[in-house]
Amino acid sequence: MVKTNQTTTGIDKDSLKGRDFLTLLDYSSEEIAYLIQLAYDMKQDSLAGKKPDILAGKTLGMIFEKNSTRTRISFEVGMIQLGGHGLFMNARDLQIGRGESVSDTGKVLSEFLDGVMIRAKSHKMVEELAEHTSVPIINGLTDLFHPCQAMADLLTIKEVKGDLKGLKLSYIGDGNNVAHSLVIAGAHMGMHVSVATPKGYEYHSGLFEKAKKIAESTGGSVTSTYDPIESATDADAIYTDVWTSMGQEEEAAKRLVDFEDFQINDQLVSHAKKDYVFLHCLPAHREEEVSTSVIDGNNSYVFQQAGNRLHAQKAILASLL
Repeated sequence: MVKTNQTTTGIDKDSLKGRDFLTLLDYSSEEIAYLIQLAYDMKQDSLAGKKPDILAGKTLGMIFEKNSTRTRISFEVGMIQLGGHGLFMNARDLQIGRGESVSDTGKVLSEFLDGVMIRAKSHKMVEELAEHTSVPIINGLTDLFHPCQAMADLLTIKEVKGDLKGLKLSYIGDGNNVAHSLVIAGAHMGMHVSVATPKGYEYHSGLFEKAKKIAESTGGSVTSTYDPIESATDADAIYTDVWTSMGQEEEAAKRLVDFEDFQINDQLVSHAKKDYVFLHCLPAHREEEVSTSVIDGNNSYVFQQAGNRLHAQKAILASLL
């Protein structure tokens, strides 16, 4: 028998080694499908007590410019379960926090580490870091994208629904970094993605057009509206995020008014399918973007979704490192 690295999605898994993971626009639909399936398989192995140390001797540097619960813990635990080590680095404690150039920092980190995960304020800075670093850079969050979150999101829907293609995914709320990655991921998987935002908080127009082109090639669709009821109607999954993200605190009062009609509550979800899945990337502000009855209800999978950050990121780490 001839051995092959070809996967069931038709990609050569070795082609992922050494690559950056900055945005899902950099990956093909087949590659994303492979990573989601790998995450699913690795979760089943973990539940069965199997934790192969495939990253033994590997070290992941983890740089944080923004606070984190799920990102830090899931990456650190993921590296431990794969036999490697995650090294926490607060940006304030590094020389980059005192003015060392991004390019110099990238070159230095390449001498010590097998990979870098960064949770940063600026996506442009992360792109510059990747340009000057010879090891894989993983985007743990920037102002523009949150690709690791989107992988966990789709893994959760896959677990509950069994398949992704053809499902209607409704995102209702701020057209932010979480929305950007979620819509792109859904388009890659042939989902029908509907985005509902208040006027003035729309999804990034350039990224929206890119997502639409991806959906055209996968049999899915991407649409936008200012009407949350239209977006929620017949949805298989409904997703929201906080109305005021980190760094936007001075806008909080205005946003409470602007987003008032976009709360995910019992009245709104009554328009979705009865077995809809509710998702939220957390942390959540109960009785703001989502009612307590919805987030704590039978259709909510937010804690399974949070737990899936671990398995989605293990798949990314295993493939890139």
